[in-house]
Amino acid sequence: MSTAIVLSGDGINCSNETAFALEQAGFKTVISHTSDLLAEPKQLSNAQLLALPGGFSFGDEIASGKVLAVKIRHKMLAILQEYIEKGGLVLGICNGFQTLVQLGLLPHSEEGSEPLVSLTHNSGGRFINRWVEMECDSSNPFFKGLEKITLPIRHGEGRIQLKAGATEADRANVKERGPLTYCDDVNGSFEKIAALSNVKGNVLGLMPHPEAFIRHSQHPNSNSLNQKQEQKKLPDGLVILKNAYSLI
Repeated sequence: MSTAIVLSGDGINCSNETAFALEQAGFKTVISHTSDLLAEPKQLSNAQLLALPGGFSFGDEIASGKVLAVKIRHKMLAILQEYIEKGGLVLGICNGFQTLVQLGLLPHSEEGSEPLVSLTHNSGGRFINRWVEMECDSSNPFFKGLEKITLPIRHGEGRIQLKAGATEADRANVKERGPLTYCDDVNGSFEKIAALSNVKGNVLGLMPHPEAFIRHSQHPNSNSLNQKQEQKKLPDGLVILKNAYSLI
């Protein structure tokens, strides 16, 4: 059975939900405190997926995901890059996405890649907690079979911003690596991008929470007629996680 390591502790607050959702997708999950993984990063070699869940790691001090990224960079970045290069899957959700961007692993995960984006405060200056519709690039393996999905977002720093002095080539590069886009401009993100993936397609960071829609009853309109008609389909979050499992 394929194993997923799910980070926990230090302010991460979606570990249990993420582990449960991954189990519903087929994974055997191991919840690992950040201190434990950083102390023994080679345990990655026994896993097929590393999940960085949502939450507020280290209280979002300095910037969202910044402190966790600093600790990972110091303790295990080389091992993580080797894991990615060998095809290991990495899934960063919300704060986990912010951490991957802080690490410089998205939109490119190769060693020495130049950071092209940052995740900064929403254009409205407020924390957003709502369900949103998004369009998918189904050629990305995580979104296979999906065209338009609905998931909740819960973030204050989810706006993808290009680096200062970004060229047209940089803009095109980032846009190409954005397999998920908001239907409406919810936070001012560049090209309304809600997720980024690396070139190999085995690292995905996304602001919405797939673990929060693995049962139809989690949807706010679950009792509506249209939603009942949709219940013949798998919930959108579960499809994304099952797609991850199919990549193993």
